[in-house]
Amino acid sequence: MKPIDRLLSVMERLRNPEGGCPWDVEQTFTTIAPYTIEEAYEVADAIERNDLVELKGELGDLLFQVVFHARMAEEQGLFAFDDVAAAIADKLERRHPHVFGTESQRTSKEQTVAWETIKAAERKDRQKPGVLDDVPVGLPALTRAAKLTKRAGRVGFDWPSTDEVFDKLAEEVEELRVEIAAGDKAKAREELGDLLFVVANLARKLDVEPEDALRAANAKFVRRFGFIEAELAKAGRTPDQSDLAEMDRLWDAAKVAEKAAPAD
Repeated sequence: MKPIDRLLSVMERLRNPEGGCPWDVEQTFTTIAPYTIEEAYEVADAIERNDLVELKGELGDLLFQVVFHARMAEEQGLFAFDDVAAAIADKLERRHPHVFGTESQRTSKEQTVAWETIKAAERKDRQKPGVLDDVPVGLPALTRAAKLTKRAGRVGFDWPSTDEVFDKLAEEVEELRVEIAAGDKAKAREELGDLLFVVANLARKLDVEPEDALRAANAKFVRRFGFIEAELAKAGRTPDQSDLAEMDRLWDAAKVAEKAAPAD
């Protein structure tokens, strides 16, 4: 039995009301969706840490999520796993006519332009002709912001360079300061959202995935704060027994230690 057939068989048995797993049986698309998102992030995390051994397991977990959704759909007579696989194969062939069709070879840049043209035609066929119509609402907010500005940029709605983005960034920071000073929490929240949107736009202009950049910053913060904890532990203390000035000094020491560490 092929591994994918075995996996499909395992999923079918787990979902069987007679002798299956009660937890698996009671799940729905809605209850499983958060796990699907979580597994995708765990794949990204393994890649970020360059843990290719763990990546295999995480990809398996993500594949299981696809199989889970496909099984629930099959039970409702909607579609099955083979339909999912066929749909993505059809889409890839349709969007790569220079590989699977008769069109001439394209550069990576030419393919990006062609890809968007094909997607635009697909949106029109689905009665969703708007430029932003198919940017998924369920994406992480920073990622969606970058995709929205990227999509708008492809039809000319974009700043010419990062200079204008930095100007807008400064403007949004000042507007946020004003609302904070005024004590208007609702407007401050709105301005903070505008600020984050501009940051996501800047990331897009720099060809940086904002989620990747923020994930790296999170890891750096955890690493440096761990250094603070370790240094304080040498004196038998914890962060709550320290103060901001001391922890700031240790933070700077962590930065120095990182720069002095040999590169991998």
